[in-house]
Amino acid sequence: MSESSAISGQDTIQESFAKRITALESENKSLSEELETTKVEREEVRAKLFESLIANKKYLRELERLKKENLLLKRMPLFLATVVEMGNDYVLLRQHGNNQEFITTAPAELMEKLEVNSRVAINNSLTIVRVLDHSLDARAKVMELVEAPDVSYEQVGGLESQIQEIRETVELPLTNPKIFEDIGIEPPRGVLLYGLPGTGKTMLAKAVAHESKATFIHMSGSELVHKFIGEGAQLVRDIFQMAREKAPSIIFIDEIDAVGSIRTHDGTTGSAEVNRTMMQLLAEMDGFRTRGDIKIIAATNRIDILDPALLRPGRFDRIIEIPMPSVEGRLKILQIHAGKMRKEPDVDLMEIAKITGEASG
Repeated sequence: MSESSAISGQDTIQESFAKRITALESENKSLSEELETTKVEREEVRAKLFESLIANKKYLRELERLKKENLLLKRMPLFLATVVEMGNDYVLLRQHGNNQEFITTAPAELMEKLEVNSRVAINNSLTIVRVLDHSLDARAKVMELVEAPDVSYEQVGGLESQIQEIRETVELPLTNPKIFEDIGIEPPRGVLLYGLPGTGKTMLAKAVAHESKATFIHMSGSELVHKFIGEGAQLVRDIFQMAREKAPSIIFIDEIDAVGSIRTHDGTTGSAEVNRTMMQLLAEMDGFRTRGDIKIIAATNRIDILDPALLRPGRFDRIIEIPMPSVEGRLKILQIHAGKMRKEPDVDLMEIAKITGEASG
């Protein structure tokens, strides 16, 4: 082979290798770019996977919640009852709502927690499954409770003699009980205010609570009967228990004629409910033998229909009439309410008082 042919062959080989190297470099560059793209895509997939894992945990929690909710919806409801009487191996319960009484039992660990007046949860077979925490009836808490009413005697117009009387029978025993101890007499246990609507009975009760620095607990006789059918007696117990815990306190029973009217026995559920509530109220009042720091004030528009049992000594010992205001009383009321108003010079409050003879206040 000639020398020129050898050189030509070498050049061809070199060119071939050069082309091959160029192709490999191009392929390597392309693969590198694909690798970078794959890395980016991998990170995106990893981020999406992480988001999916978080979403999956969220859905699992929601699924668990729905399963529990489904079980609760399928579970038979429990009923409320109150322990009336207890023995070594039995419990007498009164179911809320229908007042049916029945005898049942409870596991030993629950029997240890039970006492008369305990509130319990029972199932369809009337078995005690839970003892509820000892607390006041939630309905008792929604009754008006004012730690320190902001109504003073100066804001009550036209009732000077009634104010003096209620101060002697309610305020003085709360603020200075030693006077009664020294004299050796027992102060009145309850005060009954009667008169037409709007004459100031509630305001007077709030004023004496303010001056006595006592908690004011306001309950309505009509709500007691009509809103909580079957549980009025329990609510009365809770109200008086609240009064003990908040002492010194004044329990104000408005519209007491709704529960304290002359008892009837017509066989209806409503009549029986009123009678039960009335009996519980009398029992609570009689049970306050030493309640020096708790006073009861009641109000009614119809004293003529009250049960005589309420008016016996030891219950409502003092009965105070709250009359329609006189001309002077109406003038005092107008002066109180118009005191901070801007008035024209020719406004004569006395003339207004004279022409408002039918106004109660």
